[in-house]
Amino acid sequence: MTNNDILIRLRYTFDIKNIDMVEIFQLGGVDVTKDDVMNMLIKVKEDEEEPANYKKCNNKMLEAFLNGFITFKRGPQLSATGEPVAPQKATGQENPNNMLFKKVKIALALTSEDVIDFIDDGGGIKVSKGEIGAILRNPSHKNYKECGDSFARYFLRGLTNKYRG
Repeated sequence: MTNNDILIRLRYTFDIKNIDMVEIFQLGGVDVTKDDVMNMLIKVKEDEEEPANYKKCNNKMLEAFLNGFITFKRGPQLSATGEPVAPQKATGQENPNNMLFKKVKIALALTSEDVIDFIDDGGGIKVSKGEIGAILRNPSHKNYKECGDSFARYFLRGLTNKYRG
């Protein structure tokens, strides 16, 4: 699953308008235009050639979008003095699927049980709290586990069933 697929699925799941997509990217620290967003949302099959106007979403852009999504859903993070804290800079170093789990979990204030329920609802598979914990860990942790595409698809499908169903 590509980063563009993740954007397309999140946009559909939460019914995010194009102008809101631009705002979310800006909240994450990346300036894009409405045309850029439209070009990122073009569906391209694996065996097809990319259209000329297709814009590929890299890991850094996806992370910025997910950081902006957290701010969009929960509001800006405030410091102890009440001042808004600048959003975290995107590094793009982490696996996009793990990033998806972490950031969406934060944005929607989900518990690990909620994540397990979404995966079960989206794919009918049972996962343990330990598996979810391993996916949510820091990549440098010894028990970190990279999230596969199927887990991410099941999670997104479960979210879609809840928010669109």
